[in-house]
Amino acid sequence: MEMTRIADLVNPEVMADMISGKIDKKIVVAPFAKVDKTLAGVAGDTIVVPQYSYIGDADDVAEGDEVGTTKLITTTTEATIKKAMKAVELSDEAVLSGYGNPIGETNNQLALAIAAKVDNDAMDALQTASVVYEDDGIISYDGIIDAIDKFGEEVNCQKVIFVHPTQLTQLRHDPDFISCEKYSGEVVMTGEIGMIANTRVVPSKKVPLVEGKYICPIVKLDFDAETEDETPALTIYLKRDTNVEVERQTLKRVTDISVDKFYTVVLSNESKVVLAKFDSVGE
Repeated sequence: MEMTRIADLVNPEVMADMISGKIDKKIVVAPFAKVDKTLAGVAGDTIVVPQYSYIGDADDVAEGDEVGTTKLITTTTEATIKKAMKAVELSDEAVLSGYGNPIGETNNQLALAIAAKVDNDAMDALQTASVVYEDDGIISYDGIIDAIDKFGEEVNCQKVIFVHPTQLTQLRHDPDFISCEKYSGEVVMTGEIGMIANTRVVPSKKVPLVEGKYICPIVKLDFDAETEDETPALTIYLKRDTNVEVERQTLKRVTDISVDKFYTVVLSNESKVVLAKFDSVGE
């Protein structure tokens, strides 16, 4: 009878492919971000990222008066590539006689750990946007409408708003909220639970609560071909994609499995993000 070897069960290349696939499915905040792989194989860990500055809110102009012009400014910001990493140690006993599928569970847990880190960084990047709408009450249709008017759109484009799960009850009681099971089309965002004001709603515990207000990012998903370029709200600069390494400790009969990802997330077009602040509880 041929003996089962740990090396036969733990294949780094296969695990890397599996974990990469799982990471894409588990990310909630970053699916709309552009992934830039031009840094792969290039020396250095700091990059200069171009960034569009917001031109400011629209002005009231009386009949016959001329509106003042505003220069579109492109600034730059430096971003440093970071390394996200997680490791699991499996004993031979756990692999050979453990409950369930320890290696499969390791894949899931490592993918979740890396995905959560990328997602956290994406939310942190969104929170640096400069366009803010502050409401006096809880989240509502009227408040979201006022917030998206900050974009000054000529064409109503699709958007996503990230809300904290505790805000869902408030939204569901709003008569203008449309639950996803009532859509005529399909859900296009991971975690999407409905729409309000042509804005897709995605709950995330990553939405921060600051001084009694949830700061909910509203992000433009589409672009107006006549007035905008293709620069997305977020860009993920990928230095090296998911990498799995395995180290065998023969004296302990354990196997260390580690995963890493080299990347950085930056706000690349803040004109596509509005931070909407709503009260955490009703007055």
